[in-house]
Order: sequence, then C-alpha cells, then structure tokens
Amino acid sequence: MKKFLMASVATLAASAAFADGHSPVKLGLILGFTGPIESLTPSMADGAELAMTEVTESGLLLDGVAVEPVRADSTCIDAGAATAAAERLITSDGVVGIVGADCSGVTGAILANVALANGVVMVSPSATSPGLSTAEDNGLFFRTAPSDARQGVVMTEILLEQGIDNVALTYTNNDYGKGLADSFQAAFEEAGGTVTISAAHEDGKADYSAEVGALSAAGGDRLVVAGYVDQGGSGIVRAALDSGAFDTFHFPDGMISAQLQENFGDEIDGSTGQHPGTDSPGVAAFSEIVGDAFDSTSPFTPESYDAAALIMLAMQAAGSTDPAEYKEHIMDVANAPGEEIFPGELAKALQILADGGDIDYVGASAVDLIGPGESAGNYREIVVDGGEITTANYR
Repeated sequence: MKKFLMASVATLAASAAFADGHSPVKLGLILGFTGPIESLTPSMADGAELAMTEVTESGLLLDGVAVEPVRADSTCIDAGAATAAAERLITSDGVVGIVGADCSGVTGAILANVALANGVVMVSPSATSPGLSTAEDNGLFFRTAPSDARQGVVMTEILLEQGIDNVALTYTNNDYGKGLADSFQAAFEEAGGTVTISAAHEDGKADYSAEVGALSAAGGDRLVVAGYVDQGGSGIVRAALDSGAFDTFHFPDGMISAQLQENFGDEIDGSTGQHPGTDSPGVAAFSEIVGDAFDSTSPFTPESYDAAALIMLAMQAAGSTDPAEYKEHIMDVANAPGEEIFPGELAKALQILADGGDIDYVGASAVDLIGPGESAGNYREIVVDGGEITTANYR
C-alpha cells in the first residue's frame, strides 16, 4: 500500500496552482498541544493531517479542492482559551469544519459557545464524557471515540475478570474525570464490586501525598487513576509508589501513552488499563501507510485520522463544503450500506461518492456511528509488563 508523504497540506495547497481557480478548503485542528495530555496530541494531529494529505494528493475532492489544516491549541483544560482559539479558527482562518476538540470540558465549551453559533461541524477523536451524548448540537457534533458510559463497563469487565472486586478510585476534577468516575462506579457496583473511595484530585499540584493518604486509608486491591498522564494522574501514581500505598494501578485512556512508560517503567508492572482501539483490518492498513512517520498506535491517533476523513467524505457526498449541507451526510458515509473503506483508500471513496455510489467508512478505528453521532466503542486492553505497555486483548 502506498505510503503518503508527510509534507504539510498547507505546502501542497500553496504549490498546487489550481488551474480551475479552486481555493483550498480549511479544516481546523484544535487539540491540547499544551496541557495535561500534550504527549498524546502530536500523533493525533499527525493522524488527522495524514488524512487531509491523502485527500489533497488524490485531487478528487469536489473536482480538485485541496485541504489545508489549521492548528489551534485547546489547552485541554482552559475553556476560555479553547473557545477563543475556536473563534479564531472560524472568523479569522475561515475553517469550515473542526477536528476536535480533545478533552471533554473544552469540547463542550466550544460546541456550546462557538460551533452552534457559527453552524460549524465538529468531529472529536477523543472527547468521551457521557454528557456530550445529550448536549444540544443541532446535528453539528460527532465523535469517533466512544462515550465513557461504555468505558466504565469495559473497565468493570477487565477488573472483575482479574479477580479485582475492591478498588480505590481517584479522578481529575473536570467533566472527563467526573463523568468517567461516575460511569465506572455505577457499572462496577452494579456488577458486585466495591469502590472504597471516589475522590477528585486537582491537576497542577507539586505534592499529592494528602490525596494518596486518603486513598490508602480507604484501601483497595488496586488504585484506579482516571486522570491525565502529563498532569495530576502521574503525580498520584508517583506519590502512591513512593509511599508504598499501592503498587498496581488501573489506567483509563487519559493515562495511557509512551509517557506513562517513561515516567514509571517496571515500577508499575502488573498494572492494567484500556483505551479506545481495535484489531480490525483498518489498524494494519493505518500502520502501513504511517510507517515510522509517527506513532500510529498512540491513543486516539487512529480516531483522529477517521475524524478528518469523515468530514471530507461527507463534503464529497453533499457536493459542498457548507457545514449545513455536509453535516447531513456524516452518518451516511460512516455506516452501511456501501463499500467498506479503509485507511489509504480515501481516493477510492471519493470516486465512489462522485459516481453516486455508497460507502461504509470503516477507517482505522472500525467506525460505526450510533445514536447521537458517536462511536459504538471498541477498546484495547493493556497490561504493563517489563516496563512496557503491551496488548492483552481487544473488546
């Protein structure tokens, strides 16, 4: 399969000199390039921009329109900064769709305060709060990552299958952390497990010994850390290890990245976790076209490629870059019926749509959009072994 050049789409667009007078269509890419998940976002951005490059190189989008990405920093945690960045994307840069945001709180803020007012489509690869399932969106909001209502159930299954039925729980004090903690606790207790304590922690602290003291006093066979790997989540783990309070942990998606390995190595051997992921044929195809350009297995990177792809394929199906038009086609291109489309096959998909045919975009993350335009949900179960994050199963 062809490996696509990783040159910026902006460069491609600038050099194309379109004979038919087309200007490039701009897509916003708003992720937390700074903040508590900044170790995850470079690969996420690369994944989304790879899809844009693929479409631009095909020359098939709306009779030869190129796609230009415009990056903006969501910070992940500062709703004011995120909404200001989104406003600039729309009013100054002229984007007609947004891949993002990433963290649930800033995603909800952008949706409510910017996307709705301007009628701009958002497809988030990583905002997982259950609250987003019922947010007012006028049909503008979609996500390629599943809701944490699903993740709570998967966490429960993994822990109980390992014989862990008694856990302490800490979560980052925001929409993501609270939503995930509530979903997990409800599922775990319904299945017969016990949560000895559910306690919020604040990001940005230098010392988490007090928080870990409370968690340790409550007890538990494992500590569930629903936090951020580049922030308080890692602070909690370090304090727990140093004090001897816990030596094994369970990590949801916000904690899983190469940074987790770098921070703790084999100190956390035996720890478990999960993040959205699949072993579908699309994963292998995505890995092949990425090669060694970036980490194709990093959490939410396949979902980022898919988020960008869905926007562009919906434009082709609608015959328009107007969000009011193409938003009606995202569910259509994402689901059956139609020819299945995998990473590296966006040109094929664009041609089928141009010819009036139907596609079923499977993509890199086994896309299947349900209900309010969100992923049905597949997860990669991980275990830390020899200081490395290894795959234990897919669910």
